Amino acid sequence: MRAALVRGGQILRRLEAPTPKPSTPDAVLPALVELAAPLAPLASALGVACAGAVAGGRVTATATHTFPGWVNIGLAQALETGLGLPCRALNDARAAAWGEYAAGAGRGSSEFMFITVSTGVGAGLVLGGRLHLAGNGLDAELGFVSVPSAWGAGGAVPPLGALGPLEFETSGTALNARAQALGFPGARALCDAAEAGDRQADAAYARSAALIAWKVADVAALLGVTRVALGGSVGLRDGYLARVRESLGCFPARYRPDVVHAELGADAGLIGAALWALADV
Repeated sequence: MRAALVRGGQILRRLEAPTPKPSTPDAVLPALVELAAPLAPLASALGVACAGAVAGGRVTATATHTFPGWVNIGLAQALETGLGLPCRALNDARAAAWGEYAAGAGRGSSEFMFITVSTGVGAGLVLGGRLHLAGNGLDAELGFVSVPSAWGAGGAVPPLGALGPLEFETSGTALNARAQALGFPGARALCDAAEAGDRQADAAYARSAALIAWKVADVAALLGVTRVALGGSVGLRDGYLARVRESLGCFPARYRPDVVHAELGADAGLIGAALWALADV
């Protein structure tokens, strides 16, 4: 858990603490209040970013094994009460998207998408200069759109074969599983080997990038997105960005948005949540 005092898109002070285990609402909410309490007197509003489906300030976890008991929990209200500040809540990827749009790689674009490729795959959309937020909290769940499943089935499948979530095929977790199957200690070693020229490693690495590129092209066709920023431990690698761009070259020019690295790194969500707390929406 991290808290920060943000002004003008810049972090002035930050605090962090381990997330309680098990991460139930009864444990996490008081810990969040305790963490942020030293910064509250210096702030005029509070933004909070968290994993899961977020709508109306309430959170329902999509990974219930990681966040047990998070079903329709009033996160924003709990923090408002505990810290005495007006609070807005966002999904963490959507918060990072807003941070990158307002203060990072998305500046100057009106149709923008942020994608994080890390433990999972998350995304956020800014359309017409406004953050896209849906009533059910599923605002841009790119990680759960369907793609041909190869690794989960244990081998290559025909194009119209089994389908699986994008996240299960492209994320750092998926690359880690593939790395171990190929004899590498983990995803980072596989990515390093791919960038050094190892063919087996590169096949897995390039497949992940190609699937991300495919869905970027889909979003460009559907919504007219013109710039995409990649973040996360995998997405921020130069070799991964290069492979996404190479795969996008297979699509017509109008379906190839400008794909760049995110600029705010791990702070995108903190900055985005803070800026969202004061946004005129």
